Amino acid sequence: MKLEHLPNEFELARPVLQTIEQAGYEAYFVGGSVRDTILGKEIHDVDIATSAYPNEIKGLFKRTVDTGIEHGTVMILDHGTGYETTTFRSESTYTDYRRPDQVTFVRSLAEDLKRRDFTINALAMKEDGEVIDLFDGLTDMTNHQIRAVGDPQERFHEDALRMMRAVRFASQLDFSIVDETLAAITAHAQLLAKIAVERTQVELLKLLQGKAPQRGLQDFMATGLWQHCPDFADHGPALTALATELTQGVSSEIAAWTLLATKFGLNSAAVTPFLKHWKTANQTITAVQAASKAAQILATSDLNAWQLYQCGAALAPVANEVAVILGAPDRRAALQAQLAALPIQHKKELAITGKELMQAGIQPGPQLGAILGDLEYQVVTGVLPNETAALVAHVNA
Repeated sequence: MKLEHLPNEFELARPVLQTIEQAGYEAYFVGGSVRDTILGKEIHDVDIATSAYPNEIKGLFKRTVDTGIEHGTVMILDHGTGYETTTFRSESTYTDYRRPDQVTFVRSLAEDLKRRDFTINALAMKEDGEVIDLFDGLTDMTNHQIRAVGDPQERFHEDALRMMRAVRFASQLDFSIVDETLAAITAHAQLLAKIAVERTQVELLKLLQGKAPQRGLQDFMATGLWQHCPDFADHGPALTALATELTQGVSSEIAAWTLLATKFGLNSAAVTPFLKHWKTANQTITAVQAASKAAQILATSDLNAWQLYQCGAALAPVANEVAVILGAPDRRAALQAQLAALPIQHKKELAITGKELMQAGIQPGPQLGAILGDLEYQVVTGVLPNETAALVAHVNA
């Protein structure tokens, strides 16, 4: 197979491959960019694999960065763009189920491709667009199938994260996982617990944001992978239901965590340890607490002014998105109108400050904060106008 019209990202990178080839080495585009180009999808990073060893690559280009030289990876900087270039390699045993104990550089493309995860990712492309397919990945792509390269038992024992990548690709590409590969995931699901949770998190979020999350979630549940994710073991029925309800991917990371927290029935206090176990940022935890609280209300009723204000303009669409997924009516237009009608959107817009309250005779201390909080509530709910004189008069009444 030869691609006649390459995306601009490849065209810009062709001189890099040509330089390597003119020096007597092999060089190919590899990985997801090749797969996505064939599928007609937008590509992102362009990765290169080569028979040249790292020091040989560094001798060919003026500007390089040793991004992972112990594993054969050098970043070539060309006209402001970085290209990760990795030497063909074979790998030894994987005692940690994630990284090889030893990497050996080789000159063989076939030796390099056979260590990759799935046939659709084991494609290489020459700089002129000719695709090298040693494991029938093009056929699997045509049949919308995800198949491990070689023995799936070995592939998942080498790197247990590949199991999450399989269900993630099922969601992103709307592909089915072939029976043999699915059976191997089921047999090795417990190894997922050995993978750093941050890496599992990346795959889970991509799954939930994919175009066919039902497919990915159903495989995630059927293989038992879910049982080896932080705090998921107690929520099997909720996850099973979600595999039916989530007919399209969520819009963002915050929406994904909000959906899970809401579906699991977690209150604000319970959201914190749940997301801490998943190693999420504190800012994310705060956002999910607000959005899931609002989503739980929207599941059965409208938000009042104070509830909407606490959720905030940025998170109200997320709360509505999650509530709709879980069966509530779409209140998007109503929420936009409510937000526009709020007297203030943030406490910084309150027409009085702590300093002005002290000038009005209020002593500093906890009571000052309590009074400001009460004024904020009174303004948001329409009891008081957001005017300094009116707020001072209320405090002094």
